[in-house]
Amino acid sequence: MKIAADRVLGIALIGLAAFIAVQAVQLEMPFSYEPVGPKAFPIGLSILLTILSLVMIFRPGPNGQWPHKALALKLLLVLVLLLAYAVLFTQLGFIVSSLLVVTALARLFDATWGKALITGVIMSVIGYFLFTTALGISLPSGYWFDTFI
Repeated sequence: MKIAADRVLGIALIGLAAFIAVQAVQLEMPFSYEPVGPKAFPIGLSILLTILSLVMIFRPGPNGQWPHKALALKLLLVLVLLLAYAVLFTQLGFIVSSLLVVTALARLFDATWGKALITGVIMSVIGYFLFTTALGISLPSGYWFDTFI
């Protein structure tokens, strides 16, 4: 069945959207510093994800076949890297964890070590300054590096 992949992914994404919505509803802040509060963004994203997932279920694309094994393995490794990024983000800090993950992702998709490392350094440093300076968002420096900074 050609359209099975799109429909299975759509159902899985609806489950993810439900999980995000439940977690967002349970999010409590001691005081409100914004008119809409911190719940609005994740709930909005979960609604959008649900709508797009329903489109995948009821109107799957013409090529809904499962990816071949090499691509499926790469996609699984991307998921593992993103989970590792989420786990190590506070321990290593934004710059180091972003550097490691971007470099690994670039290598995963056949970049040379030099290009992957340059891409990781540029993206992590520029991303850090964009978030902290342009957007005013504080990012973790990492628990493991607090003694050095």
